[in-house]
Amino acid sequence: MNPADDRPSLPPSGPPQRDPTRFVLVRTSHPGNVGAAARAMKVMGFSDLVLVQPRFADVLSQEETVAMASGAADILTRARIVDTLDEALVGMQHLCATAMTPRDFGPPTLAPRPCFDTLAPQARNDGLRVAFLFGSERFGLSNEDVYRCHTCLSIPTRAEYGSLNLAQAVQLIAYDWRQALGGFDVTPRTAPAERASADAVQGALAHWQQALVQIGFLDPAAPKKLLPRLNQLLNRAELTAEEIHILRGIARAVQQGAGRAASAGAAADRPADRDKCP
Repeated sequence: MNPADDRPSLPPSGPPQRDPTRFVLVRTSHPGNVGAAARAMKVMGFSDLVLVQPRFADVLSQEETVAMASGAADILTRARIVDTLDEALVGMQHLCATAMTPRDFGPPTLAPRPCFDTLAPQARNDGLRVAFLFGSERFGLSNEDVYRCHTCLSIPTRAEYGSLNLAQAVQLIAYDWRQALGGFDVTPRTAPAERASADAVQGALAHWQQALVQIGFLDPAAPKKLLPRLNQLLNRAELTAEEIHILRGIARAVQQGAGRAASAGAAADRPADRDKCP
């Protein structure tokens, strides 16, 4: 009999062909980090979370965990707690440790992106099952845990201070891994703006010409190259229809202001009425 036939089946968190990725948190201390890690996984489209000997047996249901998960309660519901790393890694084929401190020997240490350039095609095309291991907040992964891995990932940080919160590290790894697998499209939040037509641009230019003449900025008898230059400026701006409306509204306000100023000036120039003596 093939020993592989006796391996326990994968958890129901997602079939390998859809999500060949597992995040393993080893001896985690803080419930908030578990919740934040679940949230980090969900936003990147991952769902398989396993905890090895967390500090609190009920960590998946604690108030702080659920609060920090913020909408990723389904990840917590499907997550498993196991006693040994062996149990957490059942079915996984490539193990990636995360460790900032170099070891005397062990797997090659790589930044995530160069590593994922090679690893992601195997996951996409061949269904390679990859596990990312994260150690405790205080001590990280033990040497024994790192030695059993194929790769040691080190997130490039500032040399003088490279300490990352556990959930932050999960988020960075999850993001880079998702990008390597293909990433998600950015969904526009607003409809594309309608580009202004050429005749609308010319209408705005004519309106501005009237306003500039009215305030004395443009001499219609000697316009020089002002209007062609303004025309080129508007073309380079690639204005939308809404922006044309705004520019014409400004021109209208300029004209109204100039009209009020002219009326006030005319009133000031008229002689004041004087009472006549009988």
